[in-house]
Amino acid sequence: MIGVVSAIRDLGRLREISTVLVRHGFGEIVTRAGFGGGKKRPREDAAVTDGNGSSQVSPLAEGTAEEIPDAELLRGEEEKKRISTSERLRLVLQDLGPSFIKLGQIVSTRGDILPEELITELKKLQDEVPPIPFSDIKTAIETSLSSPLENLFVSFDERPLATASIGQVHRAVLESTENGITRNVDVVVKVQRPGVAATVARDLELLHIMAAAVERAIPETRIYSPIGLVQQFDRSITNELNYMVEADNAERFAQNFASKPMARFPRVYKHVSSKTVLTLEFFDGRKVDKAVTDGFDGPRIAKEALAVVIKMAFEDGFFHADPHPGNVIVMGTPEQPIIGLIDVGMVGRLSPELRDYTVDLMVAAYRKDSYGVADALYKIGRPTKKVDMREYRAEAAMLAEKYLGRPLREIEMSAMIRDLVQGAMKYGIEIPTDFMLVGKALMTIEGIGKQLDPDLDVFGSAGPHFIEILRLRYSPQKLGSELLRGVGQLSRTGYDMPMQVGEVLEDLRLGRLALRTIDPEMPRATDRLGRRIFTGAILAALITSGSLLLSRGVHEVFAQAMLVVAGVVWLAHTVLDLWRGPKKL
Repeated sequence: MIGVVSAIRDLGRLREISTVLVRHGFGEIVTRAGFGGGKKRPREDAAVTDGNGSSQVSPLAEGTAEEIPDAELLRGEEEKKRISTSERLRLVLQDLGPSFIKLGQIVSTRGDILPEELITELKKLQDEVPPIPFSDIKTAIETSLSSPLENLFVSFDERPLATASIGQVHRAVLESTENGITRNVDVVVKVQRPGVAATVARDLELLHIMAAAVERAIPETRIYSPIGLVQQFDRSITNELNYMVEADNAERFAQNFASKPMARFPRVYKHVSSKTVLTLEFFDGRKVDKAVTDGFDGPRIAKEALAVVIKMAFEDGFFHADPHPGNVIVMGTPEQPIIGLIDVGMVGRLSPELRDYTVDLMVAAYRKDSYGVADALYKIGRPTKKVDMREYRAEAAMLAEKYLGRPLREIEMSAMIRDLVQGAMKYGIEIPTDFMLVGKALMTIEGIGKQLDPDLDVFGSAGPHFIEILRLRYSPQKLGSELLRGVGQLSRTGYDMPMQVGEVLEDLRLGRLALRTIDPEMPRATDRLGRRIFTGAILAALITSGSLLLSRGVHEVFAQAMLVVAGVVWLAHTVLDLWRGPKKL
């Protein structure tokens, strides 16, 4: 739960966030959400719930407004005239540092709910952070692994190989014994920045409170689900802060591709790894763009990279969620290229059911079956309201035909997935995050493939893989396994049924059996009826009393006032009743 006390403790960070938002022209959001940017006092409804379930005034609602200089307000208003909203939002995340940069990178996968222009801007976010001094790195490693650096590695390069918001990477040489043979191996050591876990935890807490405040105070933002985006970010970055999760991911990938020499994942040296230090095999290769200049066949690498992603996602259901060019290393020889994938902290998972539906979607697209695409996307999603299937299928088919009417090599998979998902969201069909991660992975690989081979036919290359997956799904061995599982479930059901039927009959005999139905509109109808009865009683009392007084000729002014009040009450009740709307059936 969100701790109000700790949020109050971090008011300095709250002021900083408010100032940066105002500086980049988001002063209206700061004011409307109630956590700064104006001179008004906290609203009574600006409350959060603490760990004990009690409601308190949000610390976002006070203590920040007076700290924002007028110069920042003017700067923000000027920036609004010059720069687009999406670019300004990227600048906000960039200015707020590591946690917010990571937030932007992660939510850039949500093309289902965020505008394309904003997604494009968020993809520009880079972890441009200064390196940590080597003395701090050395202390962090020795503290985490409880041993002097000299006893852990044969040599350790003090210059960082790469820097990022969460960690810093160095090259080193490690003495390793394998099959009784001891040799020196080249490794990379990823070291978590000292204090970053506490910083991220603090920012996460504030982000949860801010998301709730924004959704409550600015209803139009709910379409973008700020709370849902922060929750997704929370899960992702919490895993990324534990390097042992990445170690387990790398080992699982290596196991999945043990029989596939086309791809490799770095070996993990767990005896020199921990939650904050990760030692991995060093891949001696080249980046994707340099591979072609070194004599590698670009179209071949593009097709094999696509095959690797398809196997991960649709065969194994466990895939690298961020295969951007920096995480792809080309190794081997031009005759036998090997694709190495690194930085496997962010992964996605597809359940067998979701995997099957996603394959159905891709196969339908490959076969240019627009209605098949619509039906598969409906099965992938989760309807949040009653869906008019005729309208939905017509809309999805129209969107699909926009792409499927072209030759396969001209179809942009990324654009098709984005338009289909946005069409589904229009009808209240919520698309799972893991499907969006698959879409992002496919889009990224498509982008890499187009760089290597401008004539790459993505669907033409991927189609045979999907057809083969579909064939294996309906192979005699798979069907036999499904049949055995179904027979087992049926057998257990048959065994349990007599006992369950006996319990129902016993309840019926003893008079304990009761049927209960719930009408979701009943509370509203009851409330409406109660208001009418209450208003009717007041009107009856006022009209009866006023009429009696007038008929007897006493207190005529008071009697007339009572009748006027009765008319006002009736009018107010009628207006409010119409404003609340009729009872939905």
